[in-house]
Amino acid sequence: MSKIKKTHTFPGGQDLEIVHGDITSEAVDAIVNAANHHLAHGGGVAGVISRKGGPEIQRESDAWVREHGSVSHERPAYTGAGELPCRYVIHAVGPIWGSGDEQAKLASAVRGSLERAEELHLSSIALPAISTGIFGFPKDLAAAVFFESIAAYYQQNPDSALSLVRLIHIDLATLSVFMTAFAAWEQEQ
Repeated sequence: MSKIKKTHTFPGGQDLEIVHGDITSEAVDAIVNAANHHLAHGGGVAGVISRKGGPEIQRESDAWVREHGSVSHERPAYTGAGELPCRYVIHAVGPIWGSGDEQAKLASAVRGSLERAEELHLSSIALPAISTGIFGFPKDLAAAVFFESIAAYYQQNPDSALSLVRLIHIDLATLSVFMTAFAAWEQEQ
């Protein structure tokens, strides 16, 4: 069961939450999958989402790549959610640490996920710590990119109907890093 640890409300009334829990149990409109360019959901968060959601997620992902080509950092793909409690899975491609320009690529993936949710007319989304697992992005740096990207999104879209963004972490180490970064970011607001 998810537990909200911190909340920040933006001037437009939208909430950013830091949550300890399992992204595959989130009853939001969409969850974000930390995907690769080819939407091959074998390991990490992607593997868990694909296994728990059922084979239709991988089938729809394969069809997306056949139709649209590989997925960029800026324009996440999306599929149905299969057996998960959400409506959609937004497949965001984060950078591999060491690939160059990683912070800009991660910011693009976060912003692209929020934009995709808006395009789908969604009001709630949950994101994992994209790129901080097997892609090796340092968690503290990633957390700063997440907070800055989300804040910038709502500054540019103050009337956004995307009223809830959850950053959800299942492991306590990642949660702790994001909580520390959240406290520092909130002091700057």
